[in-house]
Amino acid sequence: MYFGAQISLYPMTDNFVGVIMSALGALDPYREQLRIETDDLSTLLVGPPEAVIPAMRDMFVAAAKSGVHCTLSATISRGCPGEPHDSRCDSPQLDGPVAPLAERQAHALQAVLQAPDLACEIAAQFSLYVMGTDDHMDEIYGCIDFLKQSGVLDRPKNFCTRLGGDAGAVFAALEAAICSFGPPQGHVTIDLTASANSPTPR
Repeated sequence: MYFGAQISLYPMTDNFVGVIMSALGALDPYREQLRIETDDLSTLLVGPPEAVIPAMRDMFVAAAKSGVHCTLSATISRGCPGEPHDSRCDSPQLDGPVAPLAERQAHALQAVLQAPDLACEIAAQFSLYVMGTDDHMDEIYGCIDFLKQSGVLDRPKNFCTRLGGDAGAVFAALEAAICSFGPPQGHVTIDLTASANSPTPR
């Protein structure tokens, strides 16, 4: 299994370099669990989802707490057949046979309810892609039904779903979405945009 994310951070400030460099420091606690590569376009995080998603969250929250308007653009992927197996990506969330949909929804909801409160309000929109299965729409609709109970669903939009709330709950919902829907060993991706401190939130 391969699990990772390519993430890019965009602070809307003349001091964007300072905000980005400071935010990258939030990745330090995860460096033993993740492969982290940063270049002039993005930062790659490779490892188990229970480290990749919190690392991404903490980097974005660190930037958001600067008070400036900032956005995060990310592609999150699991099980890509074009990537080699990486043992650091092994995770109990992605092992075993697929559970019934209702069971996976309940587990996903519990994860959001237990998410830490980070005192950082954000908005996000994402699209979930379940590849290589004939029942991909059943999985996507199952994810949407979970989000309706999660407390972070804002509204559906064309081609994506909008979330809002504390960063802890929103990123917990994103982790649940990519880990709980689609075959455990299947190829699933998320296209994500998140925003904090926007002067025009609507």
